Amino acid sequence: MSEESILGSKIKGLYKNLCQTEWNATTTGVLVALFSILVMTWWRPWGAVGAIRNWGDWIMYGITSLSGLESGIFSYYEDAPGSILINSGSVIGIGFVAGAFVSACLGNDFAIRIPPVLEMCKAVAAGVFMGVGATLAGGCNVGGFYNAIGNLAANGFAMWLGLVFGVILGLKYIYWEMEHISWGSGGAKTVEFPKGLNFLLGLVAIVALIAGTYMYAGNEDSDYVASLGGLLLCAAGLGYSMQRGRWCMVQGFREPHMTGNCTMAKSVALSIFIVAVGATVLKYGVPMRLDGDPVLAPMNYVRGTFGWGGVVGGFIFGIGAMLAGGCGTGTLWRVGEGQVKLWITVPFFGITNSIMTAWFKDMDFESDGVLGSYVFLPDVLGYGGTLFLIGAFLLVWYITVDWNEESNKLLVEM
Repeated sequence: MSEESILGSKIKGLYKNLCQTEWNATTTGVLVALFSILVMTWWRPWGAVGAIRNWGDWIMYGITSLSGLESGIFSYYEDAPGSILINSGSVIGIGFVAGAFVSACLGNDFAIRIPPVLEMCKAVAAGVFMGVGATLAGGCNVGGFYNAIGNLAANGFAMWLGLVFGVILGLKYIYWEMEHISWGSGGAKTVEFPKGLNFLLGLVAIVALIAGTYMYAGNEDSDYVASLGGLLLCAAGLGYSMQRGRWCMVQGFREPHMTGNCTMAKSVALSIFIVAVGATVLKYGVPMRLDGDPVLAPMNYVRGTFGWGGVVGGFIFGIGAMLAGGCGTGTLWRVGEGQVKLWITVPFFGITNSIMTAWFKDMDFESDGVLGSYVFLPDVLGYGGTLFLIGAFLLVWYITVDWNEESNKLLVEM
């Protein structure tokens, strides 16, 4: 074999591994954690619901402007929300979906997938459930659970507990649906694109991401806007990694009770611990660094939902995620690969969360302690004690699902 053909085969093999092969769940979890730490270092912890809520704010603002209604819930939308291209949460969401789109196109996974009628109806219900749950818990599965625990906040544990029971109930419903509901099973259709066109679309998306990054970075009028370029790229890395590894947190809650498989649960646990170590480094005030101030504000992603708000919110969100077939992040990367069901879920998720959040802020529910307490664990246990607690909790979860993979004791029967 000639040197050129060897080089060509190596390049093809690398492309296959990076862009076409489904990545190992553990590898993906580590990458998600590393990108999460990069986002925290660059700006702040990332989340999915911030983007979805901003988009919901714009939908409600548009309805209010066109209808002329100014009373009731519409009174919250008299002023235009932050631009989707300037709001940091929205930029993260755009970058995330774009990264997932690039991954899907380069891997020839992108297609317009129209679900059966029943799944479209479930998409609407899923969006409403997820919007309500994320408001009560102070975030979706990322901000309320993954990055909450990762940022050393007690409210993440409350949402974890709710998610477990919400996913189990959602799984019971799906089993019931399979046995009792036959309506709406038709209407599914997949519109596939030629492999060459998918590849071209992926390249166009990469160029758009690079161009967008340079446009943000070149803004000389606002340091805030200039810094959004790095945020866009980090979010694209997250979206690419999750789509390539088909990494969905709700799967880590569902599979141990559905099939017994614990691969995703183990990956999520490991990923959270890596983020927690990173957050400890960033939130700990080192005397020789920035006059002793931490790089990341300690109260980032510490929400006043360590109580019934976090548990009930996680429970409701878990049901919604099961109906949707994906969590907050799983929803967004599936949007990027052409899943029409999730295209329906996102607007209803955004509108519901927008309305609920506006109402909660108006009533000061969280700040008044109605939903629970603000607990930054290092204030109670110190940084060493907090890392020990998080590590012990995740280890128990890891061992439990691993035991269940062999025993099947936690499976939910049909």
